[in-house]
Amino acid sequence: MATTSTTGSTLLQPLSNAVQLPIDQVNFVVCQLFALLAAVWFRTYLHSSKTSCFIRHVVATLLGLYLALFCFGWYALHFLVQSGISYCIMIIIGVENMHKYCFVFALGYLTVCQITRVYIFDYGQYSADFSGPMMIITQKITSLAYEIHDGMFRKDEELTASQRGLAVRRMPSLLEYLSYNCNFMGILAGPLCSYKDYITFIEGRSYHMTRSGENGKEEIQNERAEPSPNVAVIQKLLVCGLSLLFHLTISNTLPVEYNIDENFQATASWPTKVIYLYVSLLAARPKYYFAWTLADAINNAAGFGFRGYDENGTARWDLISNLRIQQIEMSTSFKMFLDNWNIQTALWLKRVCYERASLSPTIQTFVLSAIWHGVYPGYYLTFLTGVVMTLAARAMRNNFRHYFIKPPQLKLLYDVITWIVTQIAISYTVVPFVLLSVKPSFMFYSSWYYGLHIAGILVLLLLPVKKTQRGKNTQENVQLARSKKFDERENSLGQNSFSTTNNVCNQNQEIASRHSSLKQ
Repeated sequence: MATTSTTGSTLLQPLSNAVQLPIDQVNFVVCQLFALLAAVWFRTYLHSSKTSCFIRHVVATLLGLYLALFCFGWYALHFLVQSGISYCIMIIIGVENMHKYCFVFALGYLTVCQITRVYIFDYGQYSADFSGPMMIITQKITSLAYEIHDGMFRKDEELTASQRGLAVRRMPSLLEYLSYNCNFMGILAGPLCSYKDYITFIEGRSYHMTRSGENGKEEIQNERAEPSPNVAVIQKLLVCGLSLLFHLTISNTLPVEYNIDENFQATASWPTKVIYLYVSLLAARPKYYFAWTLADAINNAAGFGFRGYDENGTARWDLISNLRIQQIEMSTSFKMFLDNWNIQTALWLKRVCYERASLSPTIQTFVLSAIWHGVYPGYYLTFLTGVVMTLAARAMRNNFRHYFIKPPQLKLLYDVITWIVTQIAISYTVVPFVLLSVKPSFMFYSSWYYGLHIAGILVLLLLPVKKTQRGKNTQENVQLARSKKFDERENSLGQNSFSTTNNVCNQNQEIASRHSSLKQ
């Protein structure tokens, strides 16, 4: 029988007992499925052409807070406290320095909550917990603070292309702020989205955007019918079903902890150890595939996540997608894996840290990532190891890849070798992330004689390392191509208030209604 304590609702305890899963996990999955149904209702009955964005903000926020209360009980108040204090900091401190204060407060508040949960209440439990949603809210608070600072204080010529695209030119109202942080589509599992993308969705203007190419240019295509997300949602739900099935049937039979089993270490050959390391970490990923893909499907079902049309005129629903499974499993470099895993978090780290760090941006970014993830020692071991692996992989790629571009057979050989090395290096790096504690993590690394650590350090000592340019992520710039039009509209609004927001939303509603009637 699955009996675990929970601060959330115990209404589903019989279901938890029946499926032999912790009540926190059952609450999470059921609430996400409810959110999926609510998203369909939201898109159908609270479409921007049928109601004001004031109502859309209110409903999205109230539904989100209800789901949080159901899953986490009174701990959900932390979401409001963190958001409320951060909003006060933005208003009181002003646009010149508020990004620094918001960053320190939000990350500090998150860390205190994580310390309390881990070391006082529930060490080692990896079921749903209230600090998970707080991690997403922390990303949103800090991202928006930097975006307002960029848009209302810094000069355009001081900004990178991505910073200009994300810059917010007016202070959001409290309702907009709470809706952005606590809406039902993303409160439980995210993913992170930019404030401008979210407001564009609420106001119903995302569909009138465009066809985006790799050059970042856009063409307004108002004659197109509003694209349906149904196909994208169904495809993502199929991925969710397969991931959940794999997790429930196979993942538990291949525990990562078996890598440090004394009998296994003493009797297994090195090829067996390497293969089991890879397979056990491969089996640990489907639970993330399930949670992130379901979260993406929920947003899409509500009509959020449209990113224009590709070169074939097909609607793209990957604006806030958090992973690309095929690219992850076929990664031939450390960078390729990181670029396709937890995508929105990688973009957040890039925007608030990597682009703005003046000294050792890679190291600072990995340290921030470790702090944000939590206070388990295994996180810090993983991200410190990740620094070495990332820099070593970059050095190897820069020094050797150009020798293997042609002929195709040589390129294929290079891809096969780098795929094997990358998958082993990734698995080696993230073992402490799963084991959490110091002792088992060092048991694993010592059983491998710290081999990849030593190899990475030797690569860095022996090979020249080229400095990389920052702030030039093509994919991100393509996503931000439509920003200029949004900025011009935002500037015309002036200082925001509830009445101003409603007037603008009502105007958008009338435009959307006329657009709908023209299509009919």
